[in-house]
Amino acid sequence: MIIGLTGGIGSGKSAAGIEFEKLGITVIDADEIAKKASLKNSKAYKEIVEYFGASILDNSQNIDRRKLRNIVFNNDEQKKKLEQILHPAIREDISFTISNSKSPYTIIMVPLIYETNSKDNYNRILVIDCDEDIQISRAVTRDGASEEDIKKIINSQATKKERLSIADDVISNNSSIEKLSEKVLHLHKNYLELING
Repeated sequence: MIIGLTGGIGSGKSAAGIEFEKLGITVIDADEIAKKASLKNSKAYKEIVEYFGASILDNSQNIDRRKLRNIVFNNDEQKKKLEQILHPAIREDISFTISNSKSPYTIIMVPLIYETNSKDNYNRILVIDCDEDIQISRAVTRDGASEEDIKKIINSQATKKERLSIADDVISNNSSIEKLSEKVLHLHKNYLELING
């Protein structure tokens, strides 16, 4: 069983992923794989630099993800091009990890399942949900970004209603890490029951 774990920025996707990992579940972070796919000298790296130009590189000749994000953030055509370059490499890496997973089910953390209309790639969708003010304060603390920047990102992502419309399971994460841990354990037991019929 493949579970797509999604949620808005600052909702606690990574924290939930860590709790599942503690239970012995393989958790694949699509963002981390995307970072890895664009590392220096990879096939995608060469294509990205060729297309977007050397101005996106930092002093060490690595892709400056912030510069690249600023280019594609407000430009759909550029964003599509970046996705065309990265997605095949990401898919390949994810498939490899799934086929080598020893856990009873696998979780793939993907921020934009609703936005990319990719819910059919998963057997179940788990949404980590929380109130917007909590989202903002967590993301500001974690990323050192301004409240305004985080609000822009929230507005560019699916709405809470849209995200919940594709959910099979929802964890409300407005409280402590202990509460999150309890909810993950409860869901883990449900998933094992589903698998074992």
